[in-house]
Amino acid sequence: MAVARKLRSSAARRRRQRHLKIGATAGGLGLVAVVAFWGVIWPYLVGVLALSSLGGGGWWLWRTDRFIRGGDRQWRHDEAVRAGQRTLAEIDVMTGTEFEDFVVKLCRRDGCTDVRRVGGSHDNGADVLGHLPDGRSMVIQCKRYAPKRKIPSREVRDLLGAKVHFKADVAIFVATTYFSGPAEMFAAENDILAVHRDHFGLWNNGASLLSLSAVNGTGQGDRRHRERWKETYG
Repeated sequence: MAVARKLRSSAARRRRQRHLKIGATAGGLGLVAVVAFWGVIWPYLVGVLALSSLGGGGWWLWRTDRFIRGGDRQWRHDEAVRAGQRTLAEIDVMTGTEFEDFVVKLCRRDGCTDVRRVGGSHDNGADVLGHLPDGRSMVIQCKRYAPKRKIPSREVRDLLGAKVHFKADVAIFVATTYFSGPAEMFAAENDILAVHRDHFGLWNNGASLLSLSAVNGTGQGDRRHRERWKETYG
Protein backbone atom coordinates (compact mmCIF):
# COMPACT_ATOMS: atom_id res chain seq x y z
CA MET A 1 0.00 0.00 0.00
CA ALA A 2 2.75 2.41 0.94
CA VAL A 3 4.60 1.58 -2.24
CA ALA A 4 1.47 2.20 -4.34
CA ARG A 5 0.91 5.60 -2.67
CA LYS A 6 4.51 6.60 -3.35
CA LEU A 7 4.16 5.61 -7.00
CA ARG A 8 0.93 7.61 -7.35
CA SER A 9 2.55 10.64 -5.64
CA SER A 10 5.57 10.46 -7.93
CA ALA A 11 3.36 10.24 -10.99
CA ALA A 12 1.30 13.27 -9.86
CA ARG A 13 4.46 15.27 -9.18
CA ARG A 14 5.81 14.51 -12.64
CA ARG A 15 2.48 15.60 -14.23
CA ARG A 16 2.59 18.91 -12.32
CA GLN A 17 6.12 19.53 -13.43
CA ARG A 18 5.19 18.85 -17.06
CA HIS A 19 2.25 21.28 -16.77
CA LEU A 20 4.52 23.94 -15.28
CA LYS A 21 7.04 23.47 -18.07
CA ILE A 22 4.28 23.65 -20.69
CA GLY A 23 2.84 26.79 -19.04
CA ALA A 24 6.24 28.43 -18.86
CA THR A 25 6.90 27.59 -22.47
CA ALA A 26 3.51 28.93 -23.55
CA GLY A 27 4.03 32.08 -21.49
CA GLY A 28 7.43 32.60 -23.02
CA LEU A 29 6.05 32.15 -26.48
CA GLY A 30 3.17 34.54 -25.68
CA LEU A 31 5.63 37.16 -24.43
CA VAL A 32 7.74 36.73 -27.52
CA ALA A 33 4.61 37.11 -29.69
CA VAL A 34 3.51 40.28 -27.85
CA VAL A 35 6.97 41.80 -28.18
CA ALA A 36 7.10 40.94 -31.86
CA PHE A 37 3.54 42.22 -32.46
CA TRP A 38 4.25 45.45 -30.57
CA GLY A 39 7.33 45.98 -32.68
CA VAL A 40 5.12 45.88 -35.75
CA ILE A 41 2.14 47.98 -34.57
CA TRP A 42 3.77 50.60 -32.34
CA PRO A 43 4.65 52.97 -35.25
CA TYR A 44 0.99 52.89 -36.32
CA LEU A 45 -0.24 53.56 -32.79
CA VAL A 46 2.17 56.46 -32.44
CA GLY A 47 0.99 57.80 -35.81
CA VAL A 48 -2.67 57.58 -34.79
CA LEU A 49 -1.98 59.35 -31.51
CA ALA A 50 0.02 62.04 -33.29
CA LEU A 51 -2.73 62.60 -35.86
CA SER A 52 -5.35 62.75 -33.12
CA SER A 53 -3.32 65.35 -31.26
CA LEU A 54 -2.80 67.39 -34.43
CA GLY A 55 -6.47 67.14 -35.32
CA GLY A 56 -7.56 68.22 -31.86
CA GLY A 57 -5.08 71.08 -31.88
CA GLY A 58 -6.15 72.13 -35.37
CA TRP A 59 -9.83 72.09 -34.41
CA TRP A 60 -9.11 74.21 -31.33
CA LEU A 61 -7.13 76.72 -33.42
CA TRP A 62 -9.93 76.82 -36.03
CA ARG A 63 -12.57 77.49 -33.38
CA THR A 64 -10.41 80.14 -31.73
CA ASP A 65 -9.78 81.83 -35.08
CA ARG A 66 -13.51 81.85 -35.91
CA PHE A 67 -14.32 83.28 -32.50
CA ILE A 68 -11.74 86.03 -32.82
CA ARG A 69 -12.74 86.85 -36.41
CA GLY A 70 -16.41 86.85 -35.49
CA GLY A 71 -15.77 89.18 -32.57
CA ASP A 72 -13.66 91.43 -34.77
CA ARG A 73 -16.37 91.60 -37.44
CA GLN A 74 -18.99 92.43 -34.82
CA TRP A 75 -16.75 95.10 -33.31
CA ARG A 76 -16.10 96.65 -36.72
CA HIS A 77 -19.83 96.58 -37.51
CA ASP A 78 -20.69 98.24 -34.18
CA GLU A 79 -18.03 100.87 -34.74
CA ALA A 80 -19.34 101.54 -38.25
CA VAL A 81 -22.86 101.92 -36.89
CA ARG A 82 -21.72 104.33 -34.19
CA ALA A 83 -19.54 106.31 -36.60
CA GLY A 84 -22.17 106.58 -39.33
CA GLN A 85 -25.33 106.80 -37.27
CA ARG A 86 -27.44 109.93 -37.59
CA THR A 87 -30.69 110.85 -35.96
CA LEU A 88 -33.73 111.07 -38.21
CA ALA A 89 -33.90 114.77 -37.37
CA GLU A 90 -30.37 115.21 -38.80
CA ILE A 91 -31.31 113.21 -41.89
CA ASP A 92 -34.45 115.29 -42.42
CA VAL A 93 -32.34 118.42 -43.02
CA MET A 94 -29.91 116.76 -45.45
CA THR A 95 -29.90 117.75 -49.09
CA GLY A 96 -30.83 115.12 -51.66
CA THR A 97 -27.17 114.55 -52.54
CA GLU A 98 -26.15 114.26 -48.88
CA PHE A 99 -28.89 111.70 -48.34
CA GLU A 100 -27.72 109.66 -51.32
CA ASP A 101 -24.16 109.71 -49.99
CA PHE A 102 -25.45 108.59 -46.60
CA VAL A 103 -27.30 105.66 -48.21
CA VAL A 104 -24.05 104.69 -49.97
CA LYS A 105 -22.26 104.61 -46.59
CA LEU A 106 -24.96 102.41 -45.07
CA CYS A 107 -24.69 100.00 -48.01
CA ARG A 108 -20.92 99.75 -47.65
CA ARG A 109 -21.28 99.27 -43.90
CA ASP A 110 -23.44 96.19 -44.59
CA GLY A 111 -20.86 94.64 -46.94
CA CYS A 112 -22.25 95.78 -50.30
CA THR A 113 -19.62 96.16 -53.00
CA ASP A 114 -19.03 98.46 -55.99
CA VAL A 115 -21.47 100.93 -54.43
CA ARG A 116 -21.51 104.32 -56.11
CA ARG A 117 -23.80 107.30 -56.38
CA VAL A 118 -25.05 107.98 -59.89
CA GLY A 119 -27.87 110.40 -59.15
CA GLY A 120 -28.22 113.51 -61.29
CA SER A 121 -30.26 115.02 -64.06
CA HIS A 122 -29.66 112.00 -66.32
CA ASP A 123 -29.66 109.19 -63.77
CA ASN A 124 -32.26 107.09 -65.64
CA GLY A 125 -34.24 106.62 -62.43
CA ALA A 126 -31.30 105.45 -60.30
CA ASP A 127 -29.44 107.21 -57.50
CA VAL A 128 -27.16 104.40 -56.29
CA LEU A 129 -25.81 101.28 -57.99
CA GLY A 130 -23.83 98.38 -56.57
CA HIS A 131 -23.92 94.77 -55.49
CA LEU A 132 -25.43 93.19 -52.41
CA PRO A 133 -23.19 91.03 -50.15
CA ASP A 134 -24.56 87.91 -51.87
CA GLY A 135 -23.40 89.21 -55.27
CA ARG A 136 -26.73 90.32 -56.72
CA SER A 137 -26.72 93.67 -58.51
CA MET A 138 -28.93 96.41 -57.08
CA VAL A 139 -30.36 99.74 -58.12
CA ILE A 140 -31.52 102.21 -55.46
CA GLN A 141 -33.77 105.23 -55.67
CA CYS A 142 -33.38 107.69 -52.76
CA LYS A 143 -35.98 110.26 -51.72
CA ARG A 144 -35.21 112.67 -48.90
CA TYR A 145 -38.74 114.02 -48.57
CA ALA A 146 -40.37 115.84 -45.68
CA PRO A 147 -41.93 113.34 -43.26
CA LYS A 148 -45.50 114.47 -43.96
CA ARG A 149 -45.13 113.83 -47.69
CA LYS A 150 -45.86 110.39 -49.15
CA ILE A 151 -44.21 108.53 -52.01
CA PRO A 152 -46.67 108.13 -54.91
CA SER A 153 -46.92 104.91 -56.89
CA ARG A 154 -45.62 106.57 -60.09
CA GLU A 155 -42.18 107.06 -58.51
CA VAL A 156 -42.06 103.39 -57.55
CA ARG A 157 -43.01 102.49 -61.15
CA ASP A 158 -40.11 104.64 -62.34
CA LEU A 159 -37.77 102.56 -60.21
CA LEU A 160 -39.09 99.39 -61.83
CA GLY A 161 -38.13 100.90 -65.18
CA ALA A 162 -34.66 101.69 -63.83
CA LYS A 163 -34.29 98.07 -62.73
CA VAL A 164 -34.97 96.95 -66.29
CA HIS A 165 -32.71 99.63 -67.76
CA PHE A 166 -29.70 98.71 -65.57
CA LYS A 167 -30.50 94.97 -65.71
CA ALA A 168 -30.35 94.88 -61.92
CA ASP A 169 -31.37 91.89 -59.85
CA VAL A 170 -32.85 93.92 -57.00
CA ALA A 171 -34.59 97.30 -56.87
CA ILE A 172 -34.66 99.25 -53.59
CA PHE A 173 -36.57 102.45 -52.82
CA VAL A 174 -35.21 104.28 -49.75
CA ALA A 175 -37.27 107.14 -48.36
CA THR A 176 -37.32 109.36 -45.28
CA THR A 177 -41.11 109.30 -45.35
CA TYR A 178 -43.87 106.75 -46.02
CA PHE A 179 -45.36 105.26 -49.17
CA SER A 180 -48.92 105.69 -50.26
CA GLY A 181 -51.06 102.55 -50.05
CA PRO A 182 -50.97 101.93 -53.81
CA ALA A 183 -47.21 102.61 -53.91
CA GLU A 184 -46.48 100.10 -51.16
CA MET A 185 -48.73 97.52 -52.81
CA PHE A 186 -47.04 98.03 -56.18
CA ALA A 187 -43.62 97.61 -54.59
CA ALA A 188 -44.62 94.37 -52.87
CA GLU A 189 -46.21 92.95 -56.03
CA ASN A 190 -43.10 93.69 -58.10
CA ASP A 191 -40.43 92.56 -55.62
CA ILE A 192 -39.24 96.10 -54.92
CA LEU A 193 -37.83 96.62 -51.44
CA ALA A 194 -39.67 99.67 -50.10
CA VAL A 195 -37.67 101.12 -47.20
CA HIS A 196 -40.02 103.63 -45.57
CA ARG A 197 -39.20 105.90 -42.61
CA ASP A 198 -39.63 103.24 -39.90
CA HIS A 199 -37.52 100.66 -41.75
CA PHE A 200 -34.93 103.29 -42.57
CA GLY A 201 -34.65 104.00 -38.84
CA LEU A 202 -33.95 100.30 -38.24
CA TRP A 203 -31.33 100.28 -41.00
CA ASN A 204 -29.68 103.41 -39.62
CA ASN A 205 -29.58 101.82 -36.14
CA GLY A 206 -27.68 98.74 -37.29
CA ALA A 207 -30.13 96.33 -38.97
CA SER A 208 -28.73 94.99 -42.24
CA LEU A 209 -30.23 96.01 -45.56
CA LEU A 210 -31.03 92.41 -46.47
CA SER A 211 -32.88 91.86 -43.18
CA LEU A 212 -35.41 94.53 -44.18
CA SER A 213 -36.68 92.32 -47.00
CA ALA A 214 -38.33 90.11 -44.36
CA VAL A 215 -40.69 92.97 -43.38
CA ASN A 216 -41.19 94.44 -46.84
CA GLY A 217 -44.82 95.32 -47.56
CA THR A 218 -46.01 94.50 -44.04
CA GLY A 219 -47.44 97.95 -43.40
CA GLN A 220 -46.22 101.25 -42.08
CA GLY A 221 -47.10 101.31 -38.41
CA ASP A 222 -50.33 100.55 -36.53
CA ARG A 223 -53.29 102.91 -35.97
CA ARG A 224 -51.77 104.59 -32.91
CA HIS A 225 -48.49 105.07 -34.75
CA ARG A 226 -50.26 106.74 -37.68
CA GLU A 227 -52.21 108.99 -35.30
CA ARG A 228 -49.00 110.16 -33.62
CA TRP A 229 -47.43 110.69 -37.04
CA LYS A 230 -50.38 112.88 -38.13
CA GLU A 231 -50.20 114.88 -34.89
CA THR A 232 -46.48 115.51 -35.48
CA TYR A 233 -46.35 116.10 -39.23
CA GLY A 234 -49.96 116.48 -40.34
